[in-house]
Amino acid sequence: MEKIVDIIESIANEKGLKIEEVKATVALAMAKTAKRVYGEEYEYDAIIDEKKKTLSLFQKVIVVSPEDERLETSKEKYIALAQAKEIDPDIEIGDELTYELPLDNLGRTAAATLQRELEFHIQRLLETKIFEKYQNMMGKSVFGSVVRIDNEENTYIEIDEVRAVLSRKNRIKGEKFKVGNVVKSVIKKVYVDKTHGIRVELSRTAPKFLESLLALEVPEIADELVIINKSARIPGERAKVALTSIHPNVDAVGATVGTKGVRINAVSKELHGENIDCIEYSSIPEIFIARALSPAIISSVKMEGDSKAIVTLQSDQKSKAIGKNGINIRLASMLCGIDIELNEIGGVRPDGEESKEPKEALKDLRALFGES
Repeated sequence: MEKIVDIIESIANEKGLKIEEVKATVALAMAKTAKRVYGEEYEYDAIIDEKKKTLSLFQKVIVVSPEDERLETSKEKYIALAQAKEIDPDIEIGDELTYELPLDNLGRTAAATLQRELEFHIQRLLETKIFEKYQNMMGKSVFGSVVRIDNEENTYIEIDEVRAVLSRKNRIKGEKFKVGNVVKSVIKKVYVDKTHGIRVELSRTAPKFLESLLALEVPEIADELVIINKSARIPGERAKVALTSIHPNVDAVGATVGTKGVRINAVSKELHGENIDCIEYSSIPEIFIARALSPAIISSVKMEGDSKAIVTLQSDQKSKAIGKNGINIRLASMLCGIDIELNEIGGVRPDGEESKEPKEALKDLRALFGES
């Protein structure tokens, strides 16, 4: 098969594939074609000579001992050692012996079969490349145009090579899109469906979408001068983001919020007015919990194991800690990954132990922050 290397290079350039991948695919397609033409019971190998730019087809047989039972059941795949040594005196048991098969007399049927095999395997190669590309993009922000909305309100969005789906459950409450709208979202899941092939699932409710929008809006986050440690959302209502600055001259919260709130407001607008609280992250659980419950002022935090915290605060701060419909304490709990129990100063805890007096509780909190 003359000039096969030129054909391979042409396919690779046209499809945006690596030349080595296309070479392996062509060789596989040729071997599959040989099986269809010469017989499934034989083994074949296709070799590409880069210098001559040709492809050669070989039938393979394995050298075995004369007593091997496979000589009786699969003569097409095995050859006795004595017979093989007549062809190659240096051959040993277990080696492969190859016979070159002529390609000139394959005929039109074989050519058509080869074309089908080649198209099939090139398509599989393209799908594998696309699948890997979008798997590596999971958690990253993408945008595309709405092309269809079905009866279940699933929104189909064209993104480069794929048609991704944004389901109703992954949309912010109250959002509705029309065909032609450009929609931002984050890639939540990539999988292969037997019926529909590659499926890319999008989300506008995942915390990762908020993080990706912040990275687009805040250069310090994009440049990794500010790190997003954790985030939590109740989509369309409120979110909390924990931040750390790794540069001494960069204020993590200030950089993220921006002058007069311009940066955080731009992100909030994309999320339909979702209020976003930015707090400084701490590896000390007690301090992190106290900050997560802002705007409430916390008197003290006591950890009970790794999954629960007793938070003491003044009675006038309790409503702030809880928030409207409990949203503030829910988000703080989600952000910190623990259950939070509020304990008003002057009240009695559920276990019957009296709470600390205000001065003593405040003293505990100041000690956490290194204050006297």
